[in-house]
Amino acid sequence: MSFQCCRVIIDNDSCEDATVIQVYSENKHGILLQVVQILTDMNLLVKKAYISSDGGWFMDVFNVVDHDSNKVRHKEAIIYIQKTIESDACFISSPCGSVGVMPSGDYTSIELTGTDRPGLLSEVCAVLADLHCNVVNAEIWTHNARAAAVVHVTDESTKCGIQDPTHLSTIKDMLCNVLKGNNDLKSAKMTLSPPGVTHRQRRLHQIMFADRDYDRVERTGTGRVRDKSSRPHVTVLDCAERDYTIVTMRSKDRPKLLFDILCTLTDMQYVVFHGTVKTGRSEAYQEYYIRHVDGVPISSEAESDRVAQCLEAAIERRASEGLELELFTEDRVGLLSDITRIFRENSLSVKRAEISTKCGKAKDTFYVTDVSGNPIDPKIIDSIRHQIGQKRLLVKRDLAHLSEAPEQQETTISFFLGNFFRARPFQNFKPIRSCS
Repeated sequence: MSFQCCRVIIDNDSCEDATVIQVYSENKHGILLQVVQILTDMNLLVKKAYISSDGGWFMDVFNVVDHDSNKVRHKEAIIYIQKTIESDACFISSPCGSVGVMPSGDYTSIELTGTDRPGLLSEVCAVLADLHCNVVNAEIWTHNARAAAVVHVTDESTKCGIQDPTHLSTIKDMLCNVLKGNNDLKSAKMTLSPPGVTHRQRRLHQIMFADRDYDRVERTGTGRVRDKSSRPHVTVLDCAERDYTIVTMRSKDRPKLLFDILCTLTDMQYVVFHGTVKTGRSEAYQEYYIRHVDGVPISSEAESDRVAQCLEAAIERRASEGLELELFTEDRVGLLSDITRIFRENSLSVKRAEISTKCGKAKDTFYVTDVSGNPIDPKIIDSIRHQIGQKRLLVKRDLAHLSEAPEQQETTISFFLGNFFRARPFQNFKPIRSCS
């Protein structure tokens, strides 16, 4: 079977509860992530996936549903998926992208990294408001005492990207001062980057990876200790007979989990040759047969330990905790500064946030805890909603009460990998690293 570059088949008949998307393509580094990124951007949930490569070609099969757990039935959506995957598969951008001072005409993209602390987002937003910058889109992640953000801003007067070099320099200096704080153990950074070079959420993974948020730190203070049973379990195994490294992951299921894992494997320069993804009611299981881009499997305990730590961090960065709040109101300059100031004055800590504006409306989602990581007093939320507006700020769900005991799923190696590996049983499995 031969294809010009990529072929996509979408089937709504063969599976009772999901749309099946089959992708046949040339085996280029990054193509798997590119396909999953398209599905993720359409807010499709991958319930199962099978990945297999043979020579210069690979075949992926994805079972997907929408957020209401329904099949993809709209003809326009099906056509979009097919055309987008087939076209993008032939034109893969650089895995890491470039970063430099290159503001867009529509907005200026700002990347931030620093030590996480209560009130940090409020301080950043206050500086931007004082400098007459309107935040039109942003995403903020925190993990392992580090914080990262990609923020798109416009000039208050022109409603466009900021072009004045002096203004840009002032923004950079003032934000760096805020990010450094009084005791930043790592260097704080603020970079102006060309928008659109790299997918925003992939860029956040790259920023936090470069910031070494995967390094484990000792927790001190009165904050709540996280239940170890809720943490991801990552295992790295040596398969010398097949000349692969096998990576298995079990974690609580959530949207975009597959995308997050593939971001990290791709940017760490590993190639997935075969793999399986399966999700249950509460738990996700993933298994990959990988090699480095130079064709060599993982060969040392130090390397396997780093892979396990980095994959655990990739899973945890987007794992939400606390109370999910959604703001929907008229957009204006300084809105985000006012909202985050109210959070700070009420001793709330923003663990993650997604900020967006469209047609003059702001739709923002915040994941908040108290400053110690404990559940928030309902009276405080009532007070905050009274200040902001009961209809503007909605309580979506309390993520602290949604944790369930993971399903006990089979953990044998060769999980659902079919006949490719069953033709010859594995006899030389040797654990390199087990991270739990």
